[in-house]
Parts: sequence; C-alpha cells; structure tokens
Amino acid sequence: MIISKDNETIKYLKKLKQKKYRDAENKFLVFGDHLVSEALNNGKVLNIYTSNENKEGILITDNIMKELNFTETPYDILAVCEKVDKDFKSDKILVLEDVQDPDNVGALLRSASAFGFRTVLLSNKCADCYNEKTIRASKGAIFHLDIKRVDVYKKINELKELGYVIYTTDVRGTNKGKLLDNCVLVLGNEGQGVTDQMQGLADYKLTIKTENVESLNVAIAGSILMYEWSKIWE
Repeated sequence: MIISKDNETIKYLKKLKQKKYRDAENKFLVFGDHLVSEALNNGKVLNIYTSNENKEGILITDNIMKELNFTETPYDILAVCEKVDKDFKSDKILVLEDVQDPDNVGALLRSASAFGFRTVLLSNKCADCYNEKTIRASKGAIFHLDIKRVDVYKKINELKELGYVIYTTDVRGTNKGKLLDNCVLVLGNEGQGVTDQMQGLADYKLTIKTENVESLNVAIAGSILMYEWSKIWE
C-alpha cells in the first residue's frame, strides 16, 4: 500500500490533473468503476489505483485518494490511461469552435457518439477533452471517438475541397438546405456563438425554432441537431 503523499507515484498522479502534464506525458486519469471499465475494454489502461482492498489495483490510502479526486464525494478507484488515438473516416463530423465549458464539451461528445458523429474536431480554444469534467460528462464516449485539436478554419477548407457540406448554427439561420451525407456540423462558443470567420465558410446556417427562450445551451442545441441527422439513416 502507498501511504505517503510524498511518494513519487502520487506526485506523478497529481501532475496528471493538469493539462500541461497530460499533454507532455500523453496520459490522463479516469475515476470510478464505469470509466475505468470503459478504459480497460478499450485497452487504454496503464495502471489502476484504489483505496478499496476488495478491488484490483495498487492500494492507496483513503486520504490520498481524496486528494487525487476532483469530486466532493471521492471515487475509490482511478486509472492512468494512454490518450485515445483513433482515426475514423466519418461522413458526419462535429466541429466545436471555442466551446469552453468542459461539461458542454463532454455532453456533446456523448451525443456525437450516440448519433454517429464519430469524428470530432476541437478548436485551439476549446476545453480539453481530457479534463476530468469533460470525461465524466462524456460517460466514456471519449473512448469511442476520433477527437483531434486542429486549426478548425484550415481544416474546414480542406473538408470543403473533399466535398463535405458545412452547416453552422445561427439564431438568424434559415434552416434551408437538405441534411446530407458528408456533412460537418459546427457549434460555437457558449456566449458568442459561431464566429464570423466560420460563418463565412458555411454552406448553410441552421437555427432551432423555440418559444419563450431566445436560444438553447450549446450542448442541447448540438444534441438536437445531431439527432435530426441520425433519423435520416433509420
């Protein structure tokens, strides 16, 4: 059992709570039985640590586990994982332009996995997909998607040359334009929406008609639109 907070392994685990170390090490942490199981099923687990002697893994004290956890009620198991490296050729691509709330990014990753958007592109200002909140909100969807951080404007131009149709969200959108194969759905920042630069690259601008509210949370709006696409292939 590891009992000291000054143990080098514990210091390393604490570092992985920070994005710069996750990026440098190409590793991240997951907490709880469900996410550890997802990571194991996808072959991404390097080590497991637990404060529960009835579970498999390297045993650590309850106090150390509490320090490593992000949540008020700590999980009793965590895993160190390799970052996910998938490369799908997808006919439906989700682009997140500067979506900064990890919970929103995680929820959108979950919906993307549910509705067939297997490739997700994040702008450089997007929340980290390996942030603990993002992973928890994704419910493990991160292990089933091809997620890349890219220059989204350059990538959109490349996709247009490959024949993809670009759809953005806009409260002034018209909803004109058929939902097609080889589509890219772009969702924007929580406060500012899709940028003018990105709107200039769009083939179609979509809006969701609502009553009594001006707009929807980006995770809700994105999930509705991805669901609408999924119905085409029913």
